[in-house]
Order: sequence, then C-alpha cells, then structure tokens
Amino acid sequence: MKSAVRLALLGVLWLACDAGPAPEEVWFPPPIAEPSFPYYGGPLILVDAAHFNTHTLEQRYRPLAKIARLDGYRVQSSTAPFSRTSLAPARILVVVNALHERNRVKPPPMATDWSLPTPSAFTPDEIGAVRDWVDDGGGLLLAADHMPFAGAAAALAAVFGVGFDNGFVIDEEVERSVGDAAAAVSQVTVFRRADGGIASHPVTDGRGADERVDAVATFGGHAFRSGKDAAPLLVFGSTAVSLFPNVAWDFRPDTPRGSAAGWLQGAALTFGRGRVAVFAEAGLFGVQTSAEGEPVGMNAPAAAQNPRLLLNVLHWLSGPLDGRAGPSSEAAR
Repeated sequence: MKSAVRLALLGVLWLACDAGPAPEEVWFPPPIAEPSFPYYGGPLILVDAAHFNTHTLEQRYRPLAKIARLDGYRVQSSTAPFSRTSLAPARILVVVNALHERNRVKPPPMATDWSLPTPSAFTPDEIGAVRDWVDDGGGLLLAADHMPFAGAAAALAAVFGVGFDNGFVIDEEVERSVGDAAAAVSQVTVFRRADGGIASHPVTDGRGADERVDAVATFGGHAFRSGKDAAPLLVFGSTAVSLFPNVAWDFRPDTPRGSAAGWLQGAALTFGRGRVAVFAEAGLFGVQTSAEGEPVGMNAPAAAQNPRLLLNVLHWLSGPLDGRAGPSSEAAR
C-alpha cells in the first residue's frame, strides 16, 4: 500500500472516536482483588500530552488510567514541556508515541509527513530534565511505535543507553505467508515465556505466582537494541527482521532490512535512583480496533495478560512495595 493511502487510513482511524463510542470507553479492565494503594492514595502518574502524542489519556491510553486508578494510583495528563518544575510532582512519567511538530498526525485531507529525516520530539533541555528526574528517583515508561515514533524518541532513549532504530519490525515467515511487508507489520506478535520470548524480571514475574506473565501480545512497532545495563523483557525470535523505509509504510524491494533476531520489544533498567521501562510498541497497553474491526491492544484475545504486565510495570517503576500496602511516601519519591 502506498504511504499516502496508508497514512490517510491512519488519520481516519485516529479520528474514528467522533463516529461513536471509542473502544476504550466500552472496555472494562480486569478486576483487582487487592489494590496496592488506597483509592486515589498512590503515587502520581503523569501521561505526556505535550508532544503531538497519538496516545494520551484522552486518546487511546484511557484504559491505562482505568487500570492504574483501580490500583490506587493518581493519574493526570501533562501538557507542559518537560522541566524540573513540571516533573517534580510525579512518581511515574508515561511518554507514548511523541512526535515533532513536523511529523504530527493531520486529519485528512491534510498531508501527514512521515518521511526522513525524523526530528526529535523533545528539546535537549527536556531530555536533560527527564534524565535528571529519573536519576533522582523517577520512574519512566517510554513507549514508541514504528517509524517515525521510534526516531522521534531516539534521543530520549539514548540517554538511558537504549538504541532505538527508526524502522519497522516484521516476522519474515509471516511476510512470506501474507505476501506483503505492510500486512506483516499489522500482524499480532505473541511473546511467550515458554519459548524464550519473555525473560524473567520483576516486571514479568510480578510479586508472586498470581502476577507472573507468560504471554504478551504486541501489534507491530519496531525492534531495538538494549544497552549493557538494560534487562530484556520481550525478546524477538530468529525470524524477526527490521525494515528501514525512507517514508513510513512505503516498503519497496530495495528497502533496507536486517535481522532483528534477539533484539527487544521491551526492556527495563535502573538509572541512578530511578527506573526506566521501555517498549517498542504502543498498542500493547491501549485499546483500539483495526480498520477491519479487529480488537487491537488489551481488548484482543491474545492480550489477556497485557493488563497484568502493565500493573507489574507500574509497581516496579514506583519502587519496592511493602507487601500489598504500597511504598511509603519516602520510597515513592
């Protein structure tokens, strides 16, 4: 599919909430038997909405807020540039699919420009502020989809030793079966602990057997290489390949590609007094429907454990938990 047509379809999907109830509005998260904090008594989560994000509390990531609030977290949208002042109240910062203004999604008939080069979504001062905030004890959840989202977040990921490549990830066997790279990007990938796709870590193991995650579904995205200090969470198998088009979704016979075997779609690391969880796909913690009406995200049948993974990520980012009571005020800072 030509890039202009694909982007037009994406624009329609992003505006689909105007035609009726959005999927996240009718989706109900799994119940939480023992919340980690008293209702609205937990740490503050800020969800970035200041960088032309396609995933915010108002659009696509409302389900994240539903789950977090059921567990006692406070959740707010953040519309200010990152700075020491804007980040100070937060214990967790969620940054998902941020874009530079050049690449912002425009509704049809306006043209969205997803051609190279991809500028950073964040200024050097903002990147420095996030780095210092994490170093001082903050918890960052950074998720970036395929090109151009990966490129827009690359500079921020790099300060934590994570190498984002501005591409798309596909499974070569799936590509052969569907006969098209663009169609292969849209296929569901299920990472399973049993075959090495999920690595053992507090994020995937949880705080007990009832919180262990053995299967996670993702929906496209890219693959990345972790630094030496990052622990793998979601690991691609031997048939994963990264594609690097000059324009997003414009796949051609000469589009550069290379093996992504052993590369990651999820990783976690400590940085100073803080923690960072990185995912190279945004849909795994959202709720959507595809152009064909198929569920995409935590509402998909293959993603039954994705909400559990999200809770584990939040628990790990907000610091050591004292049983089920949640961290003390000192630990939450």
